[in-house]
Amino acid sequence: MNQIERVAIVGGTHGNELTGAYLVKKFERYPHFIKRSSFESLTLLANPQAFLAQRRYIERDLNRCFTSENLSNATPQTYEDRQAQAINQILGPKGNSKVDVVIDLHSTTANMGLTIIPINNSPFNLRLAAYLCSINSLIKIYRWQESGEESPFLRSICQLGCTIEVGSIAQGVLDAKLFQQTEELTYAVLDYLENYKQGNPLSVPSNLTLYQCIKIVDYPKNEQGELQAMIHPQLQFRDYQPLNPGEPMFLTFDGQAIPYKGQSTVYPVFINEAAYYEKGIAMCLTQKQQFSTAIA
Repeated sequence: MNQIERVAIVGGTHGNELTGAYLVKKFERYPHFIKRSSFESLTLLANPQAFLAQRRYIERDLNRCFTSENLSNATPQTYEDRQAQAINQILGPKGNSKVDVVIDLHSTTANMGLTIIPINNSPFNLRLAAYLCSINSLIKIYRWQESGEESPFLRSICQLGCTIEVGSIAQGVLDAKLFQQTEELTYAVLDYLENYKQGNPLSVPSNLTLYQCIKIVDYPKNEQGELQAMIHPQLQFRDYQPLNPGEPMFLTFDGQAIPYKGQSTVYPVFINEAAYYEKGIAMCLTQKQQFSTAIA
């Protein structure tokens, strides 16, 4: 596990998420910021055409293109399909990647604060997440719903690393505070890897709180797919806050509250994310889970 030789820092997977894109550009201009003595740090602007166009993507979401089937398609249909295959040549191939760790930089319009999304629940990734939480109490750890299907995300090229997701910030906008916080988190990951590689692993808490996605909720819609309600004002911007049975989730256009009808308390995240309207996602409901970071 300690054979970490190459680390990839990726930004601009979504072209209108400027924090990661401009951090990659900064690191390319000033490579000494990410230089560490025991491994090589690479940078990648993942979707350059979308970045130039200031759009999330050109034809389809690049961060949903990294299934093995899509990467091996001999006749890719879209620019993002071709770009995913090119990235797989640079960083992959998926399952046997040339890089050992991926740090994928994203931002969100939801009030997610500083969120770490581990690539998977491997002990290495959970200990890295726990270390980041120990140096900044504002950090939350999130995991997508585990459907049993292969992950389509760029970060899935590699088995080690994480996504850094920060918000809230509007699409196509830079926020200096969030930029600096993302930069500091990137350096913290690199420093953790450096100490690990040199045989001096940094101490981490013995337990980690992780918010595991258990359900994806869409907006109420009619048969034509038109919205019939919006996020209730009592829930807006309350990512990671408890939502109890009976509390309002949505508000119809005629002012009627639609409550959460679950049986237990959940913690919604990605609430009202702008990019998820097209995906039919109003929010992701999570449960708090505790993981041990002890080394077996």
